[in-house]
Amino acid sequence: MRNSSLFLRSGLTVAAASALPFALAAGPAAAVSGISVSTTGSTVSVTTSACTNVNGSWGTASLLNSSQANFAQGRQVSLSGTASLQSAAWAGVSPGTYTVIVVCSNGSTAGTQSVIVTAPRVSATASPSRGVMGGMGGGSKDYGTMTLVAGGALVGTGVLAAAAWAMRRRSKPYRL
Repeated sequence: MRNSSLFLRSGLTVAAASALPFALAAGPAAAVSGISVSTTGSTVSVTTSACTNVNGSWGTASLLNSSQANFAQGRQVSLSGTASLQSAAWAGVSPGTYTVIVVCSNGSTAGTQSVIVTAPRVSATASPSRGVMGGMGGGSKDYGTMTLVAGGALVGTGVLAAAAWAMRRRSKPYRL
């Protein structure tokens, strides 16, 4: 019983290994779909050469998030371009997994492909080359006499309170 289980597992491994070259020769699914999708930051773009111009339109591309099920629910953009290459782009796309679908103006689907938009990395910036841009701050404003008297009274009250606290603390006997 033990040997037959070992032979069964090794037979499955050999079968999978022999099928691998055929799977790799088939190529990626994106090449079969007829569209190419790429992301740069929060912008998703799609290109294709499968569509033809019908009545001044190349077709429409739709960007679907994970909760959207069909073409009409996605963010739709008209394709633009030439006879050899058509493209569309979406800006301000938030991070997540999306599906891009391109439908040509003749009604045929050029392709469907998934894309993952990642959050942009925040990097530290260099310090200013001219140093800190210091200034007068709030000191350049001309305050009235009443404001200066009120501020002086607050500072004086704070000084008196600190002195009273220090004297009171000093008079207490030292305890462990």
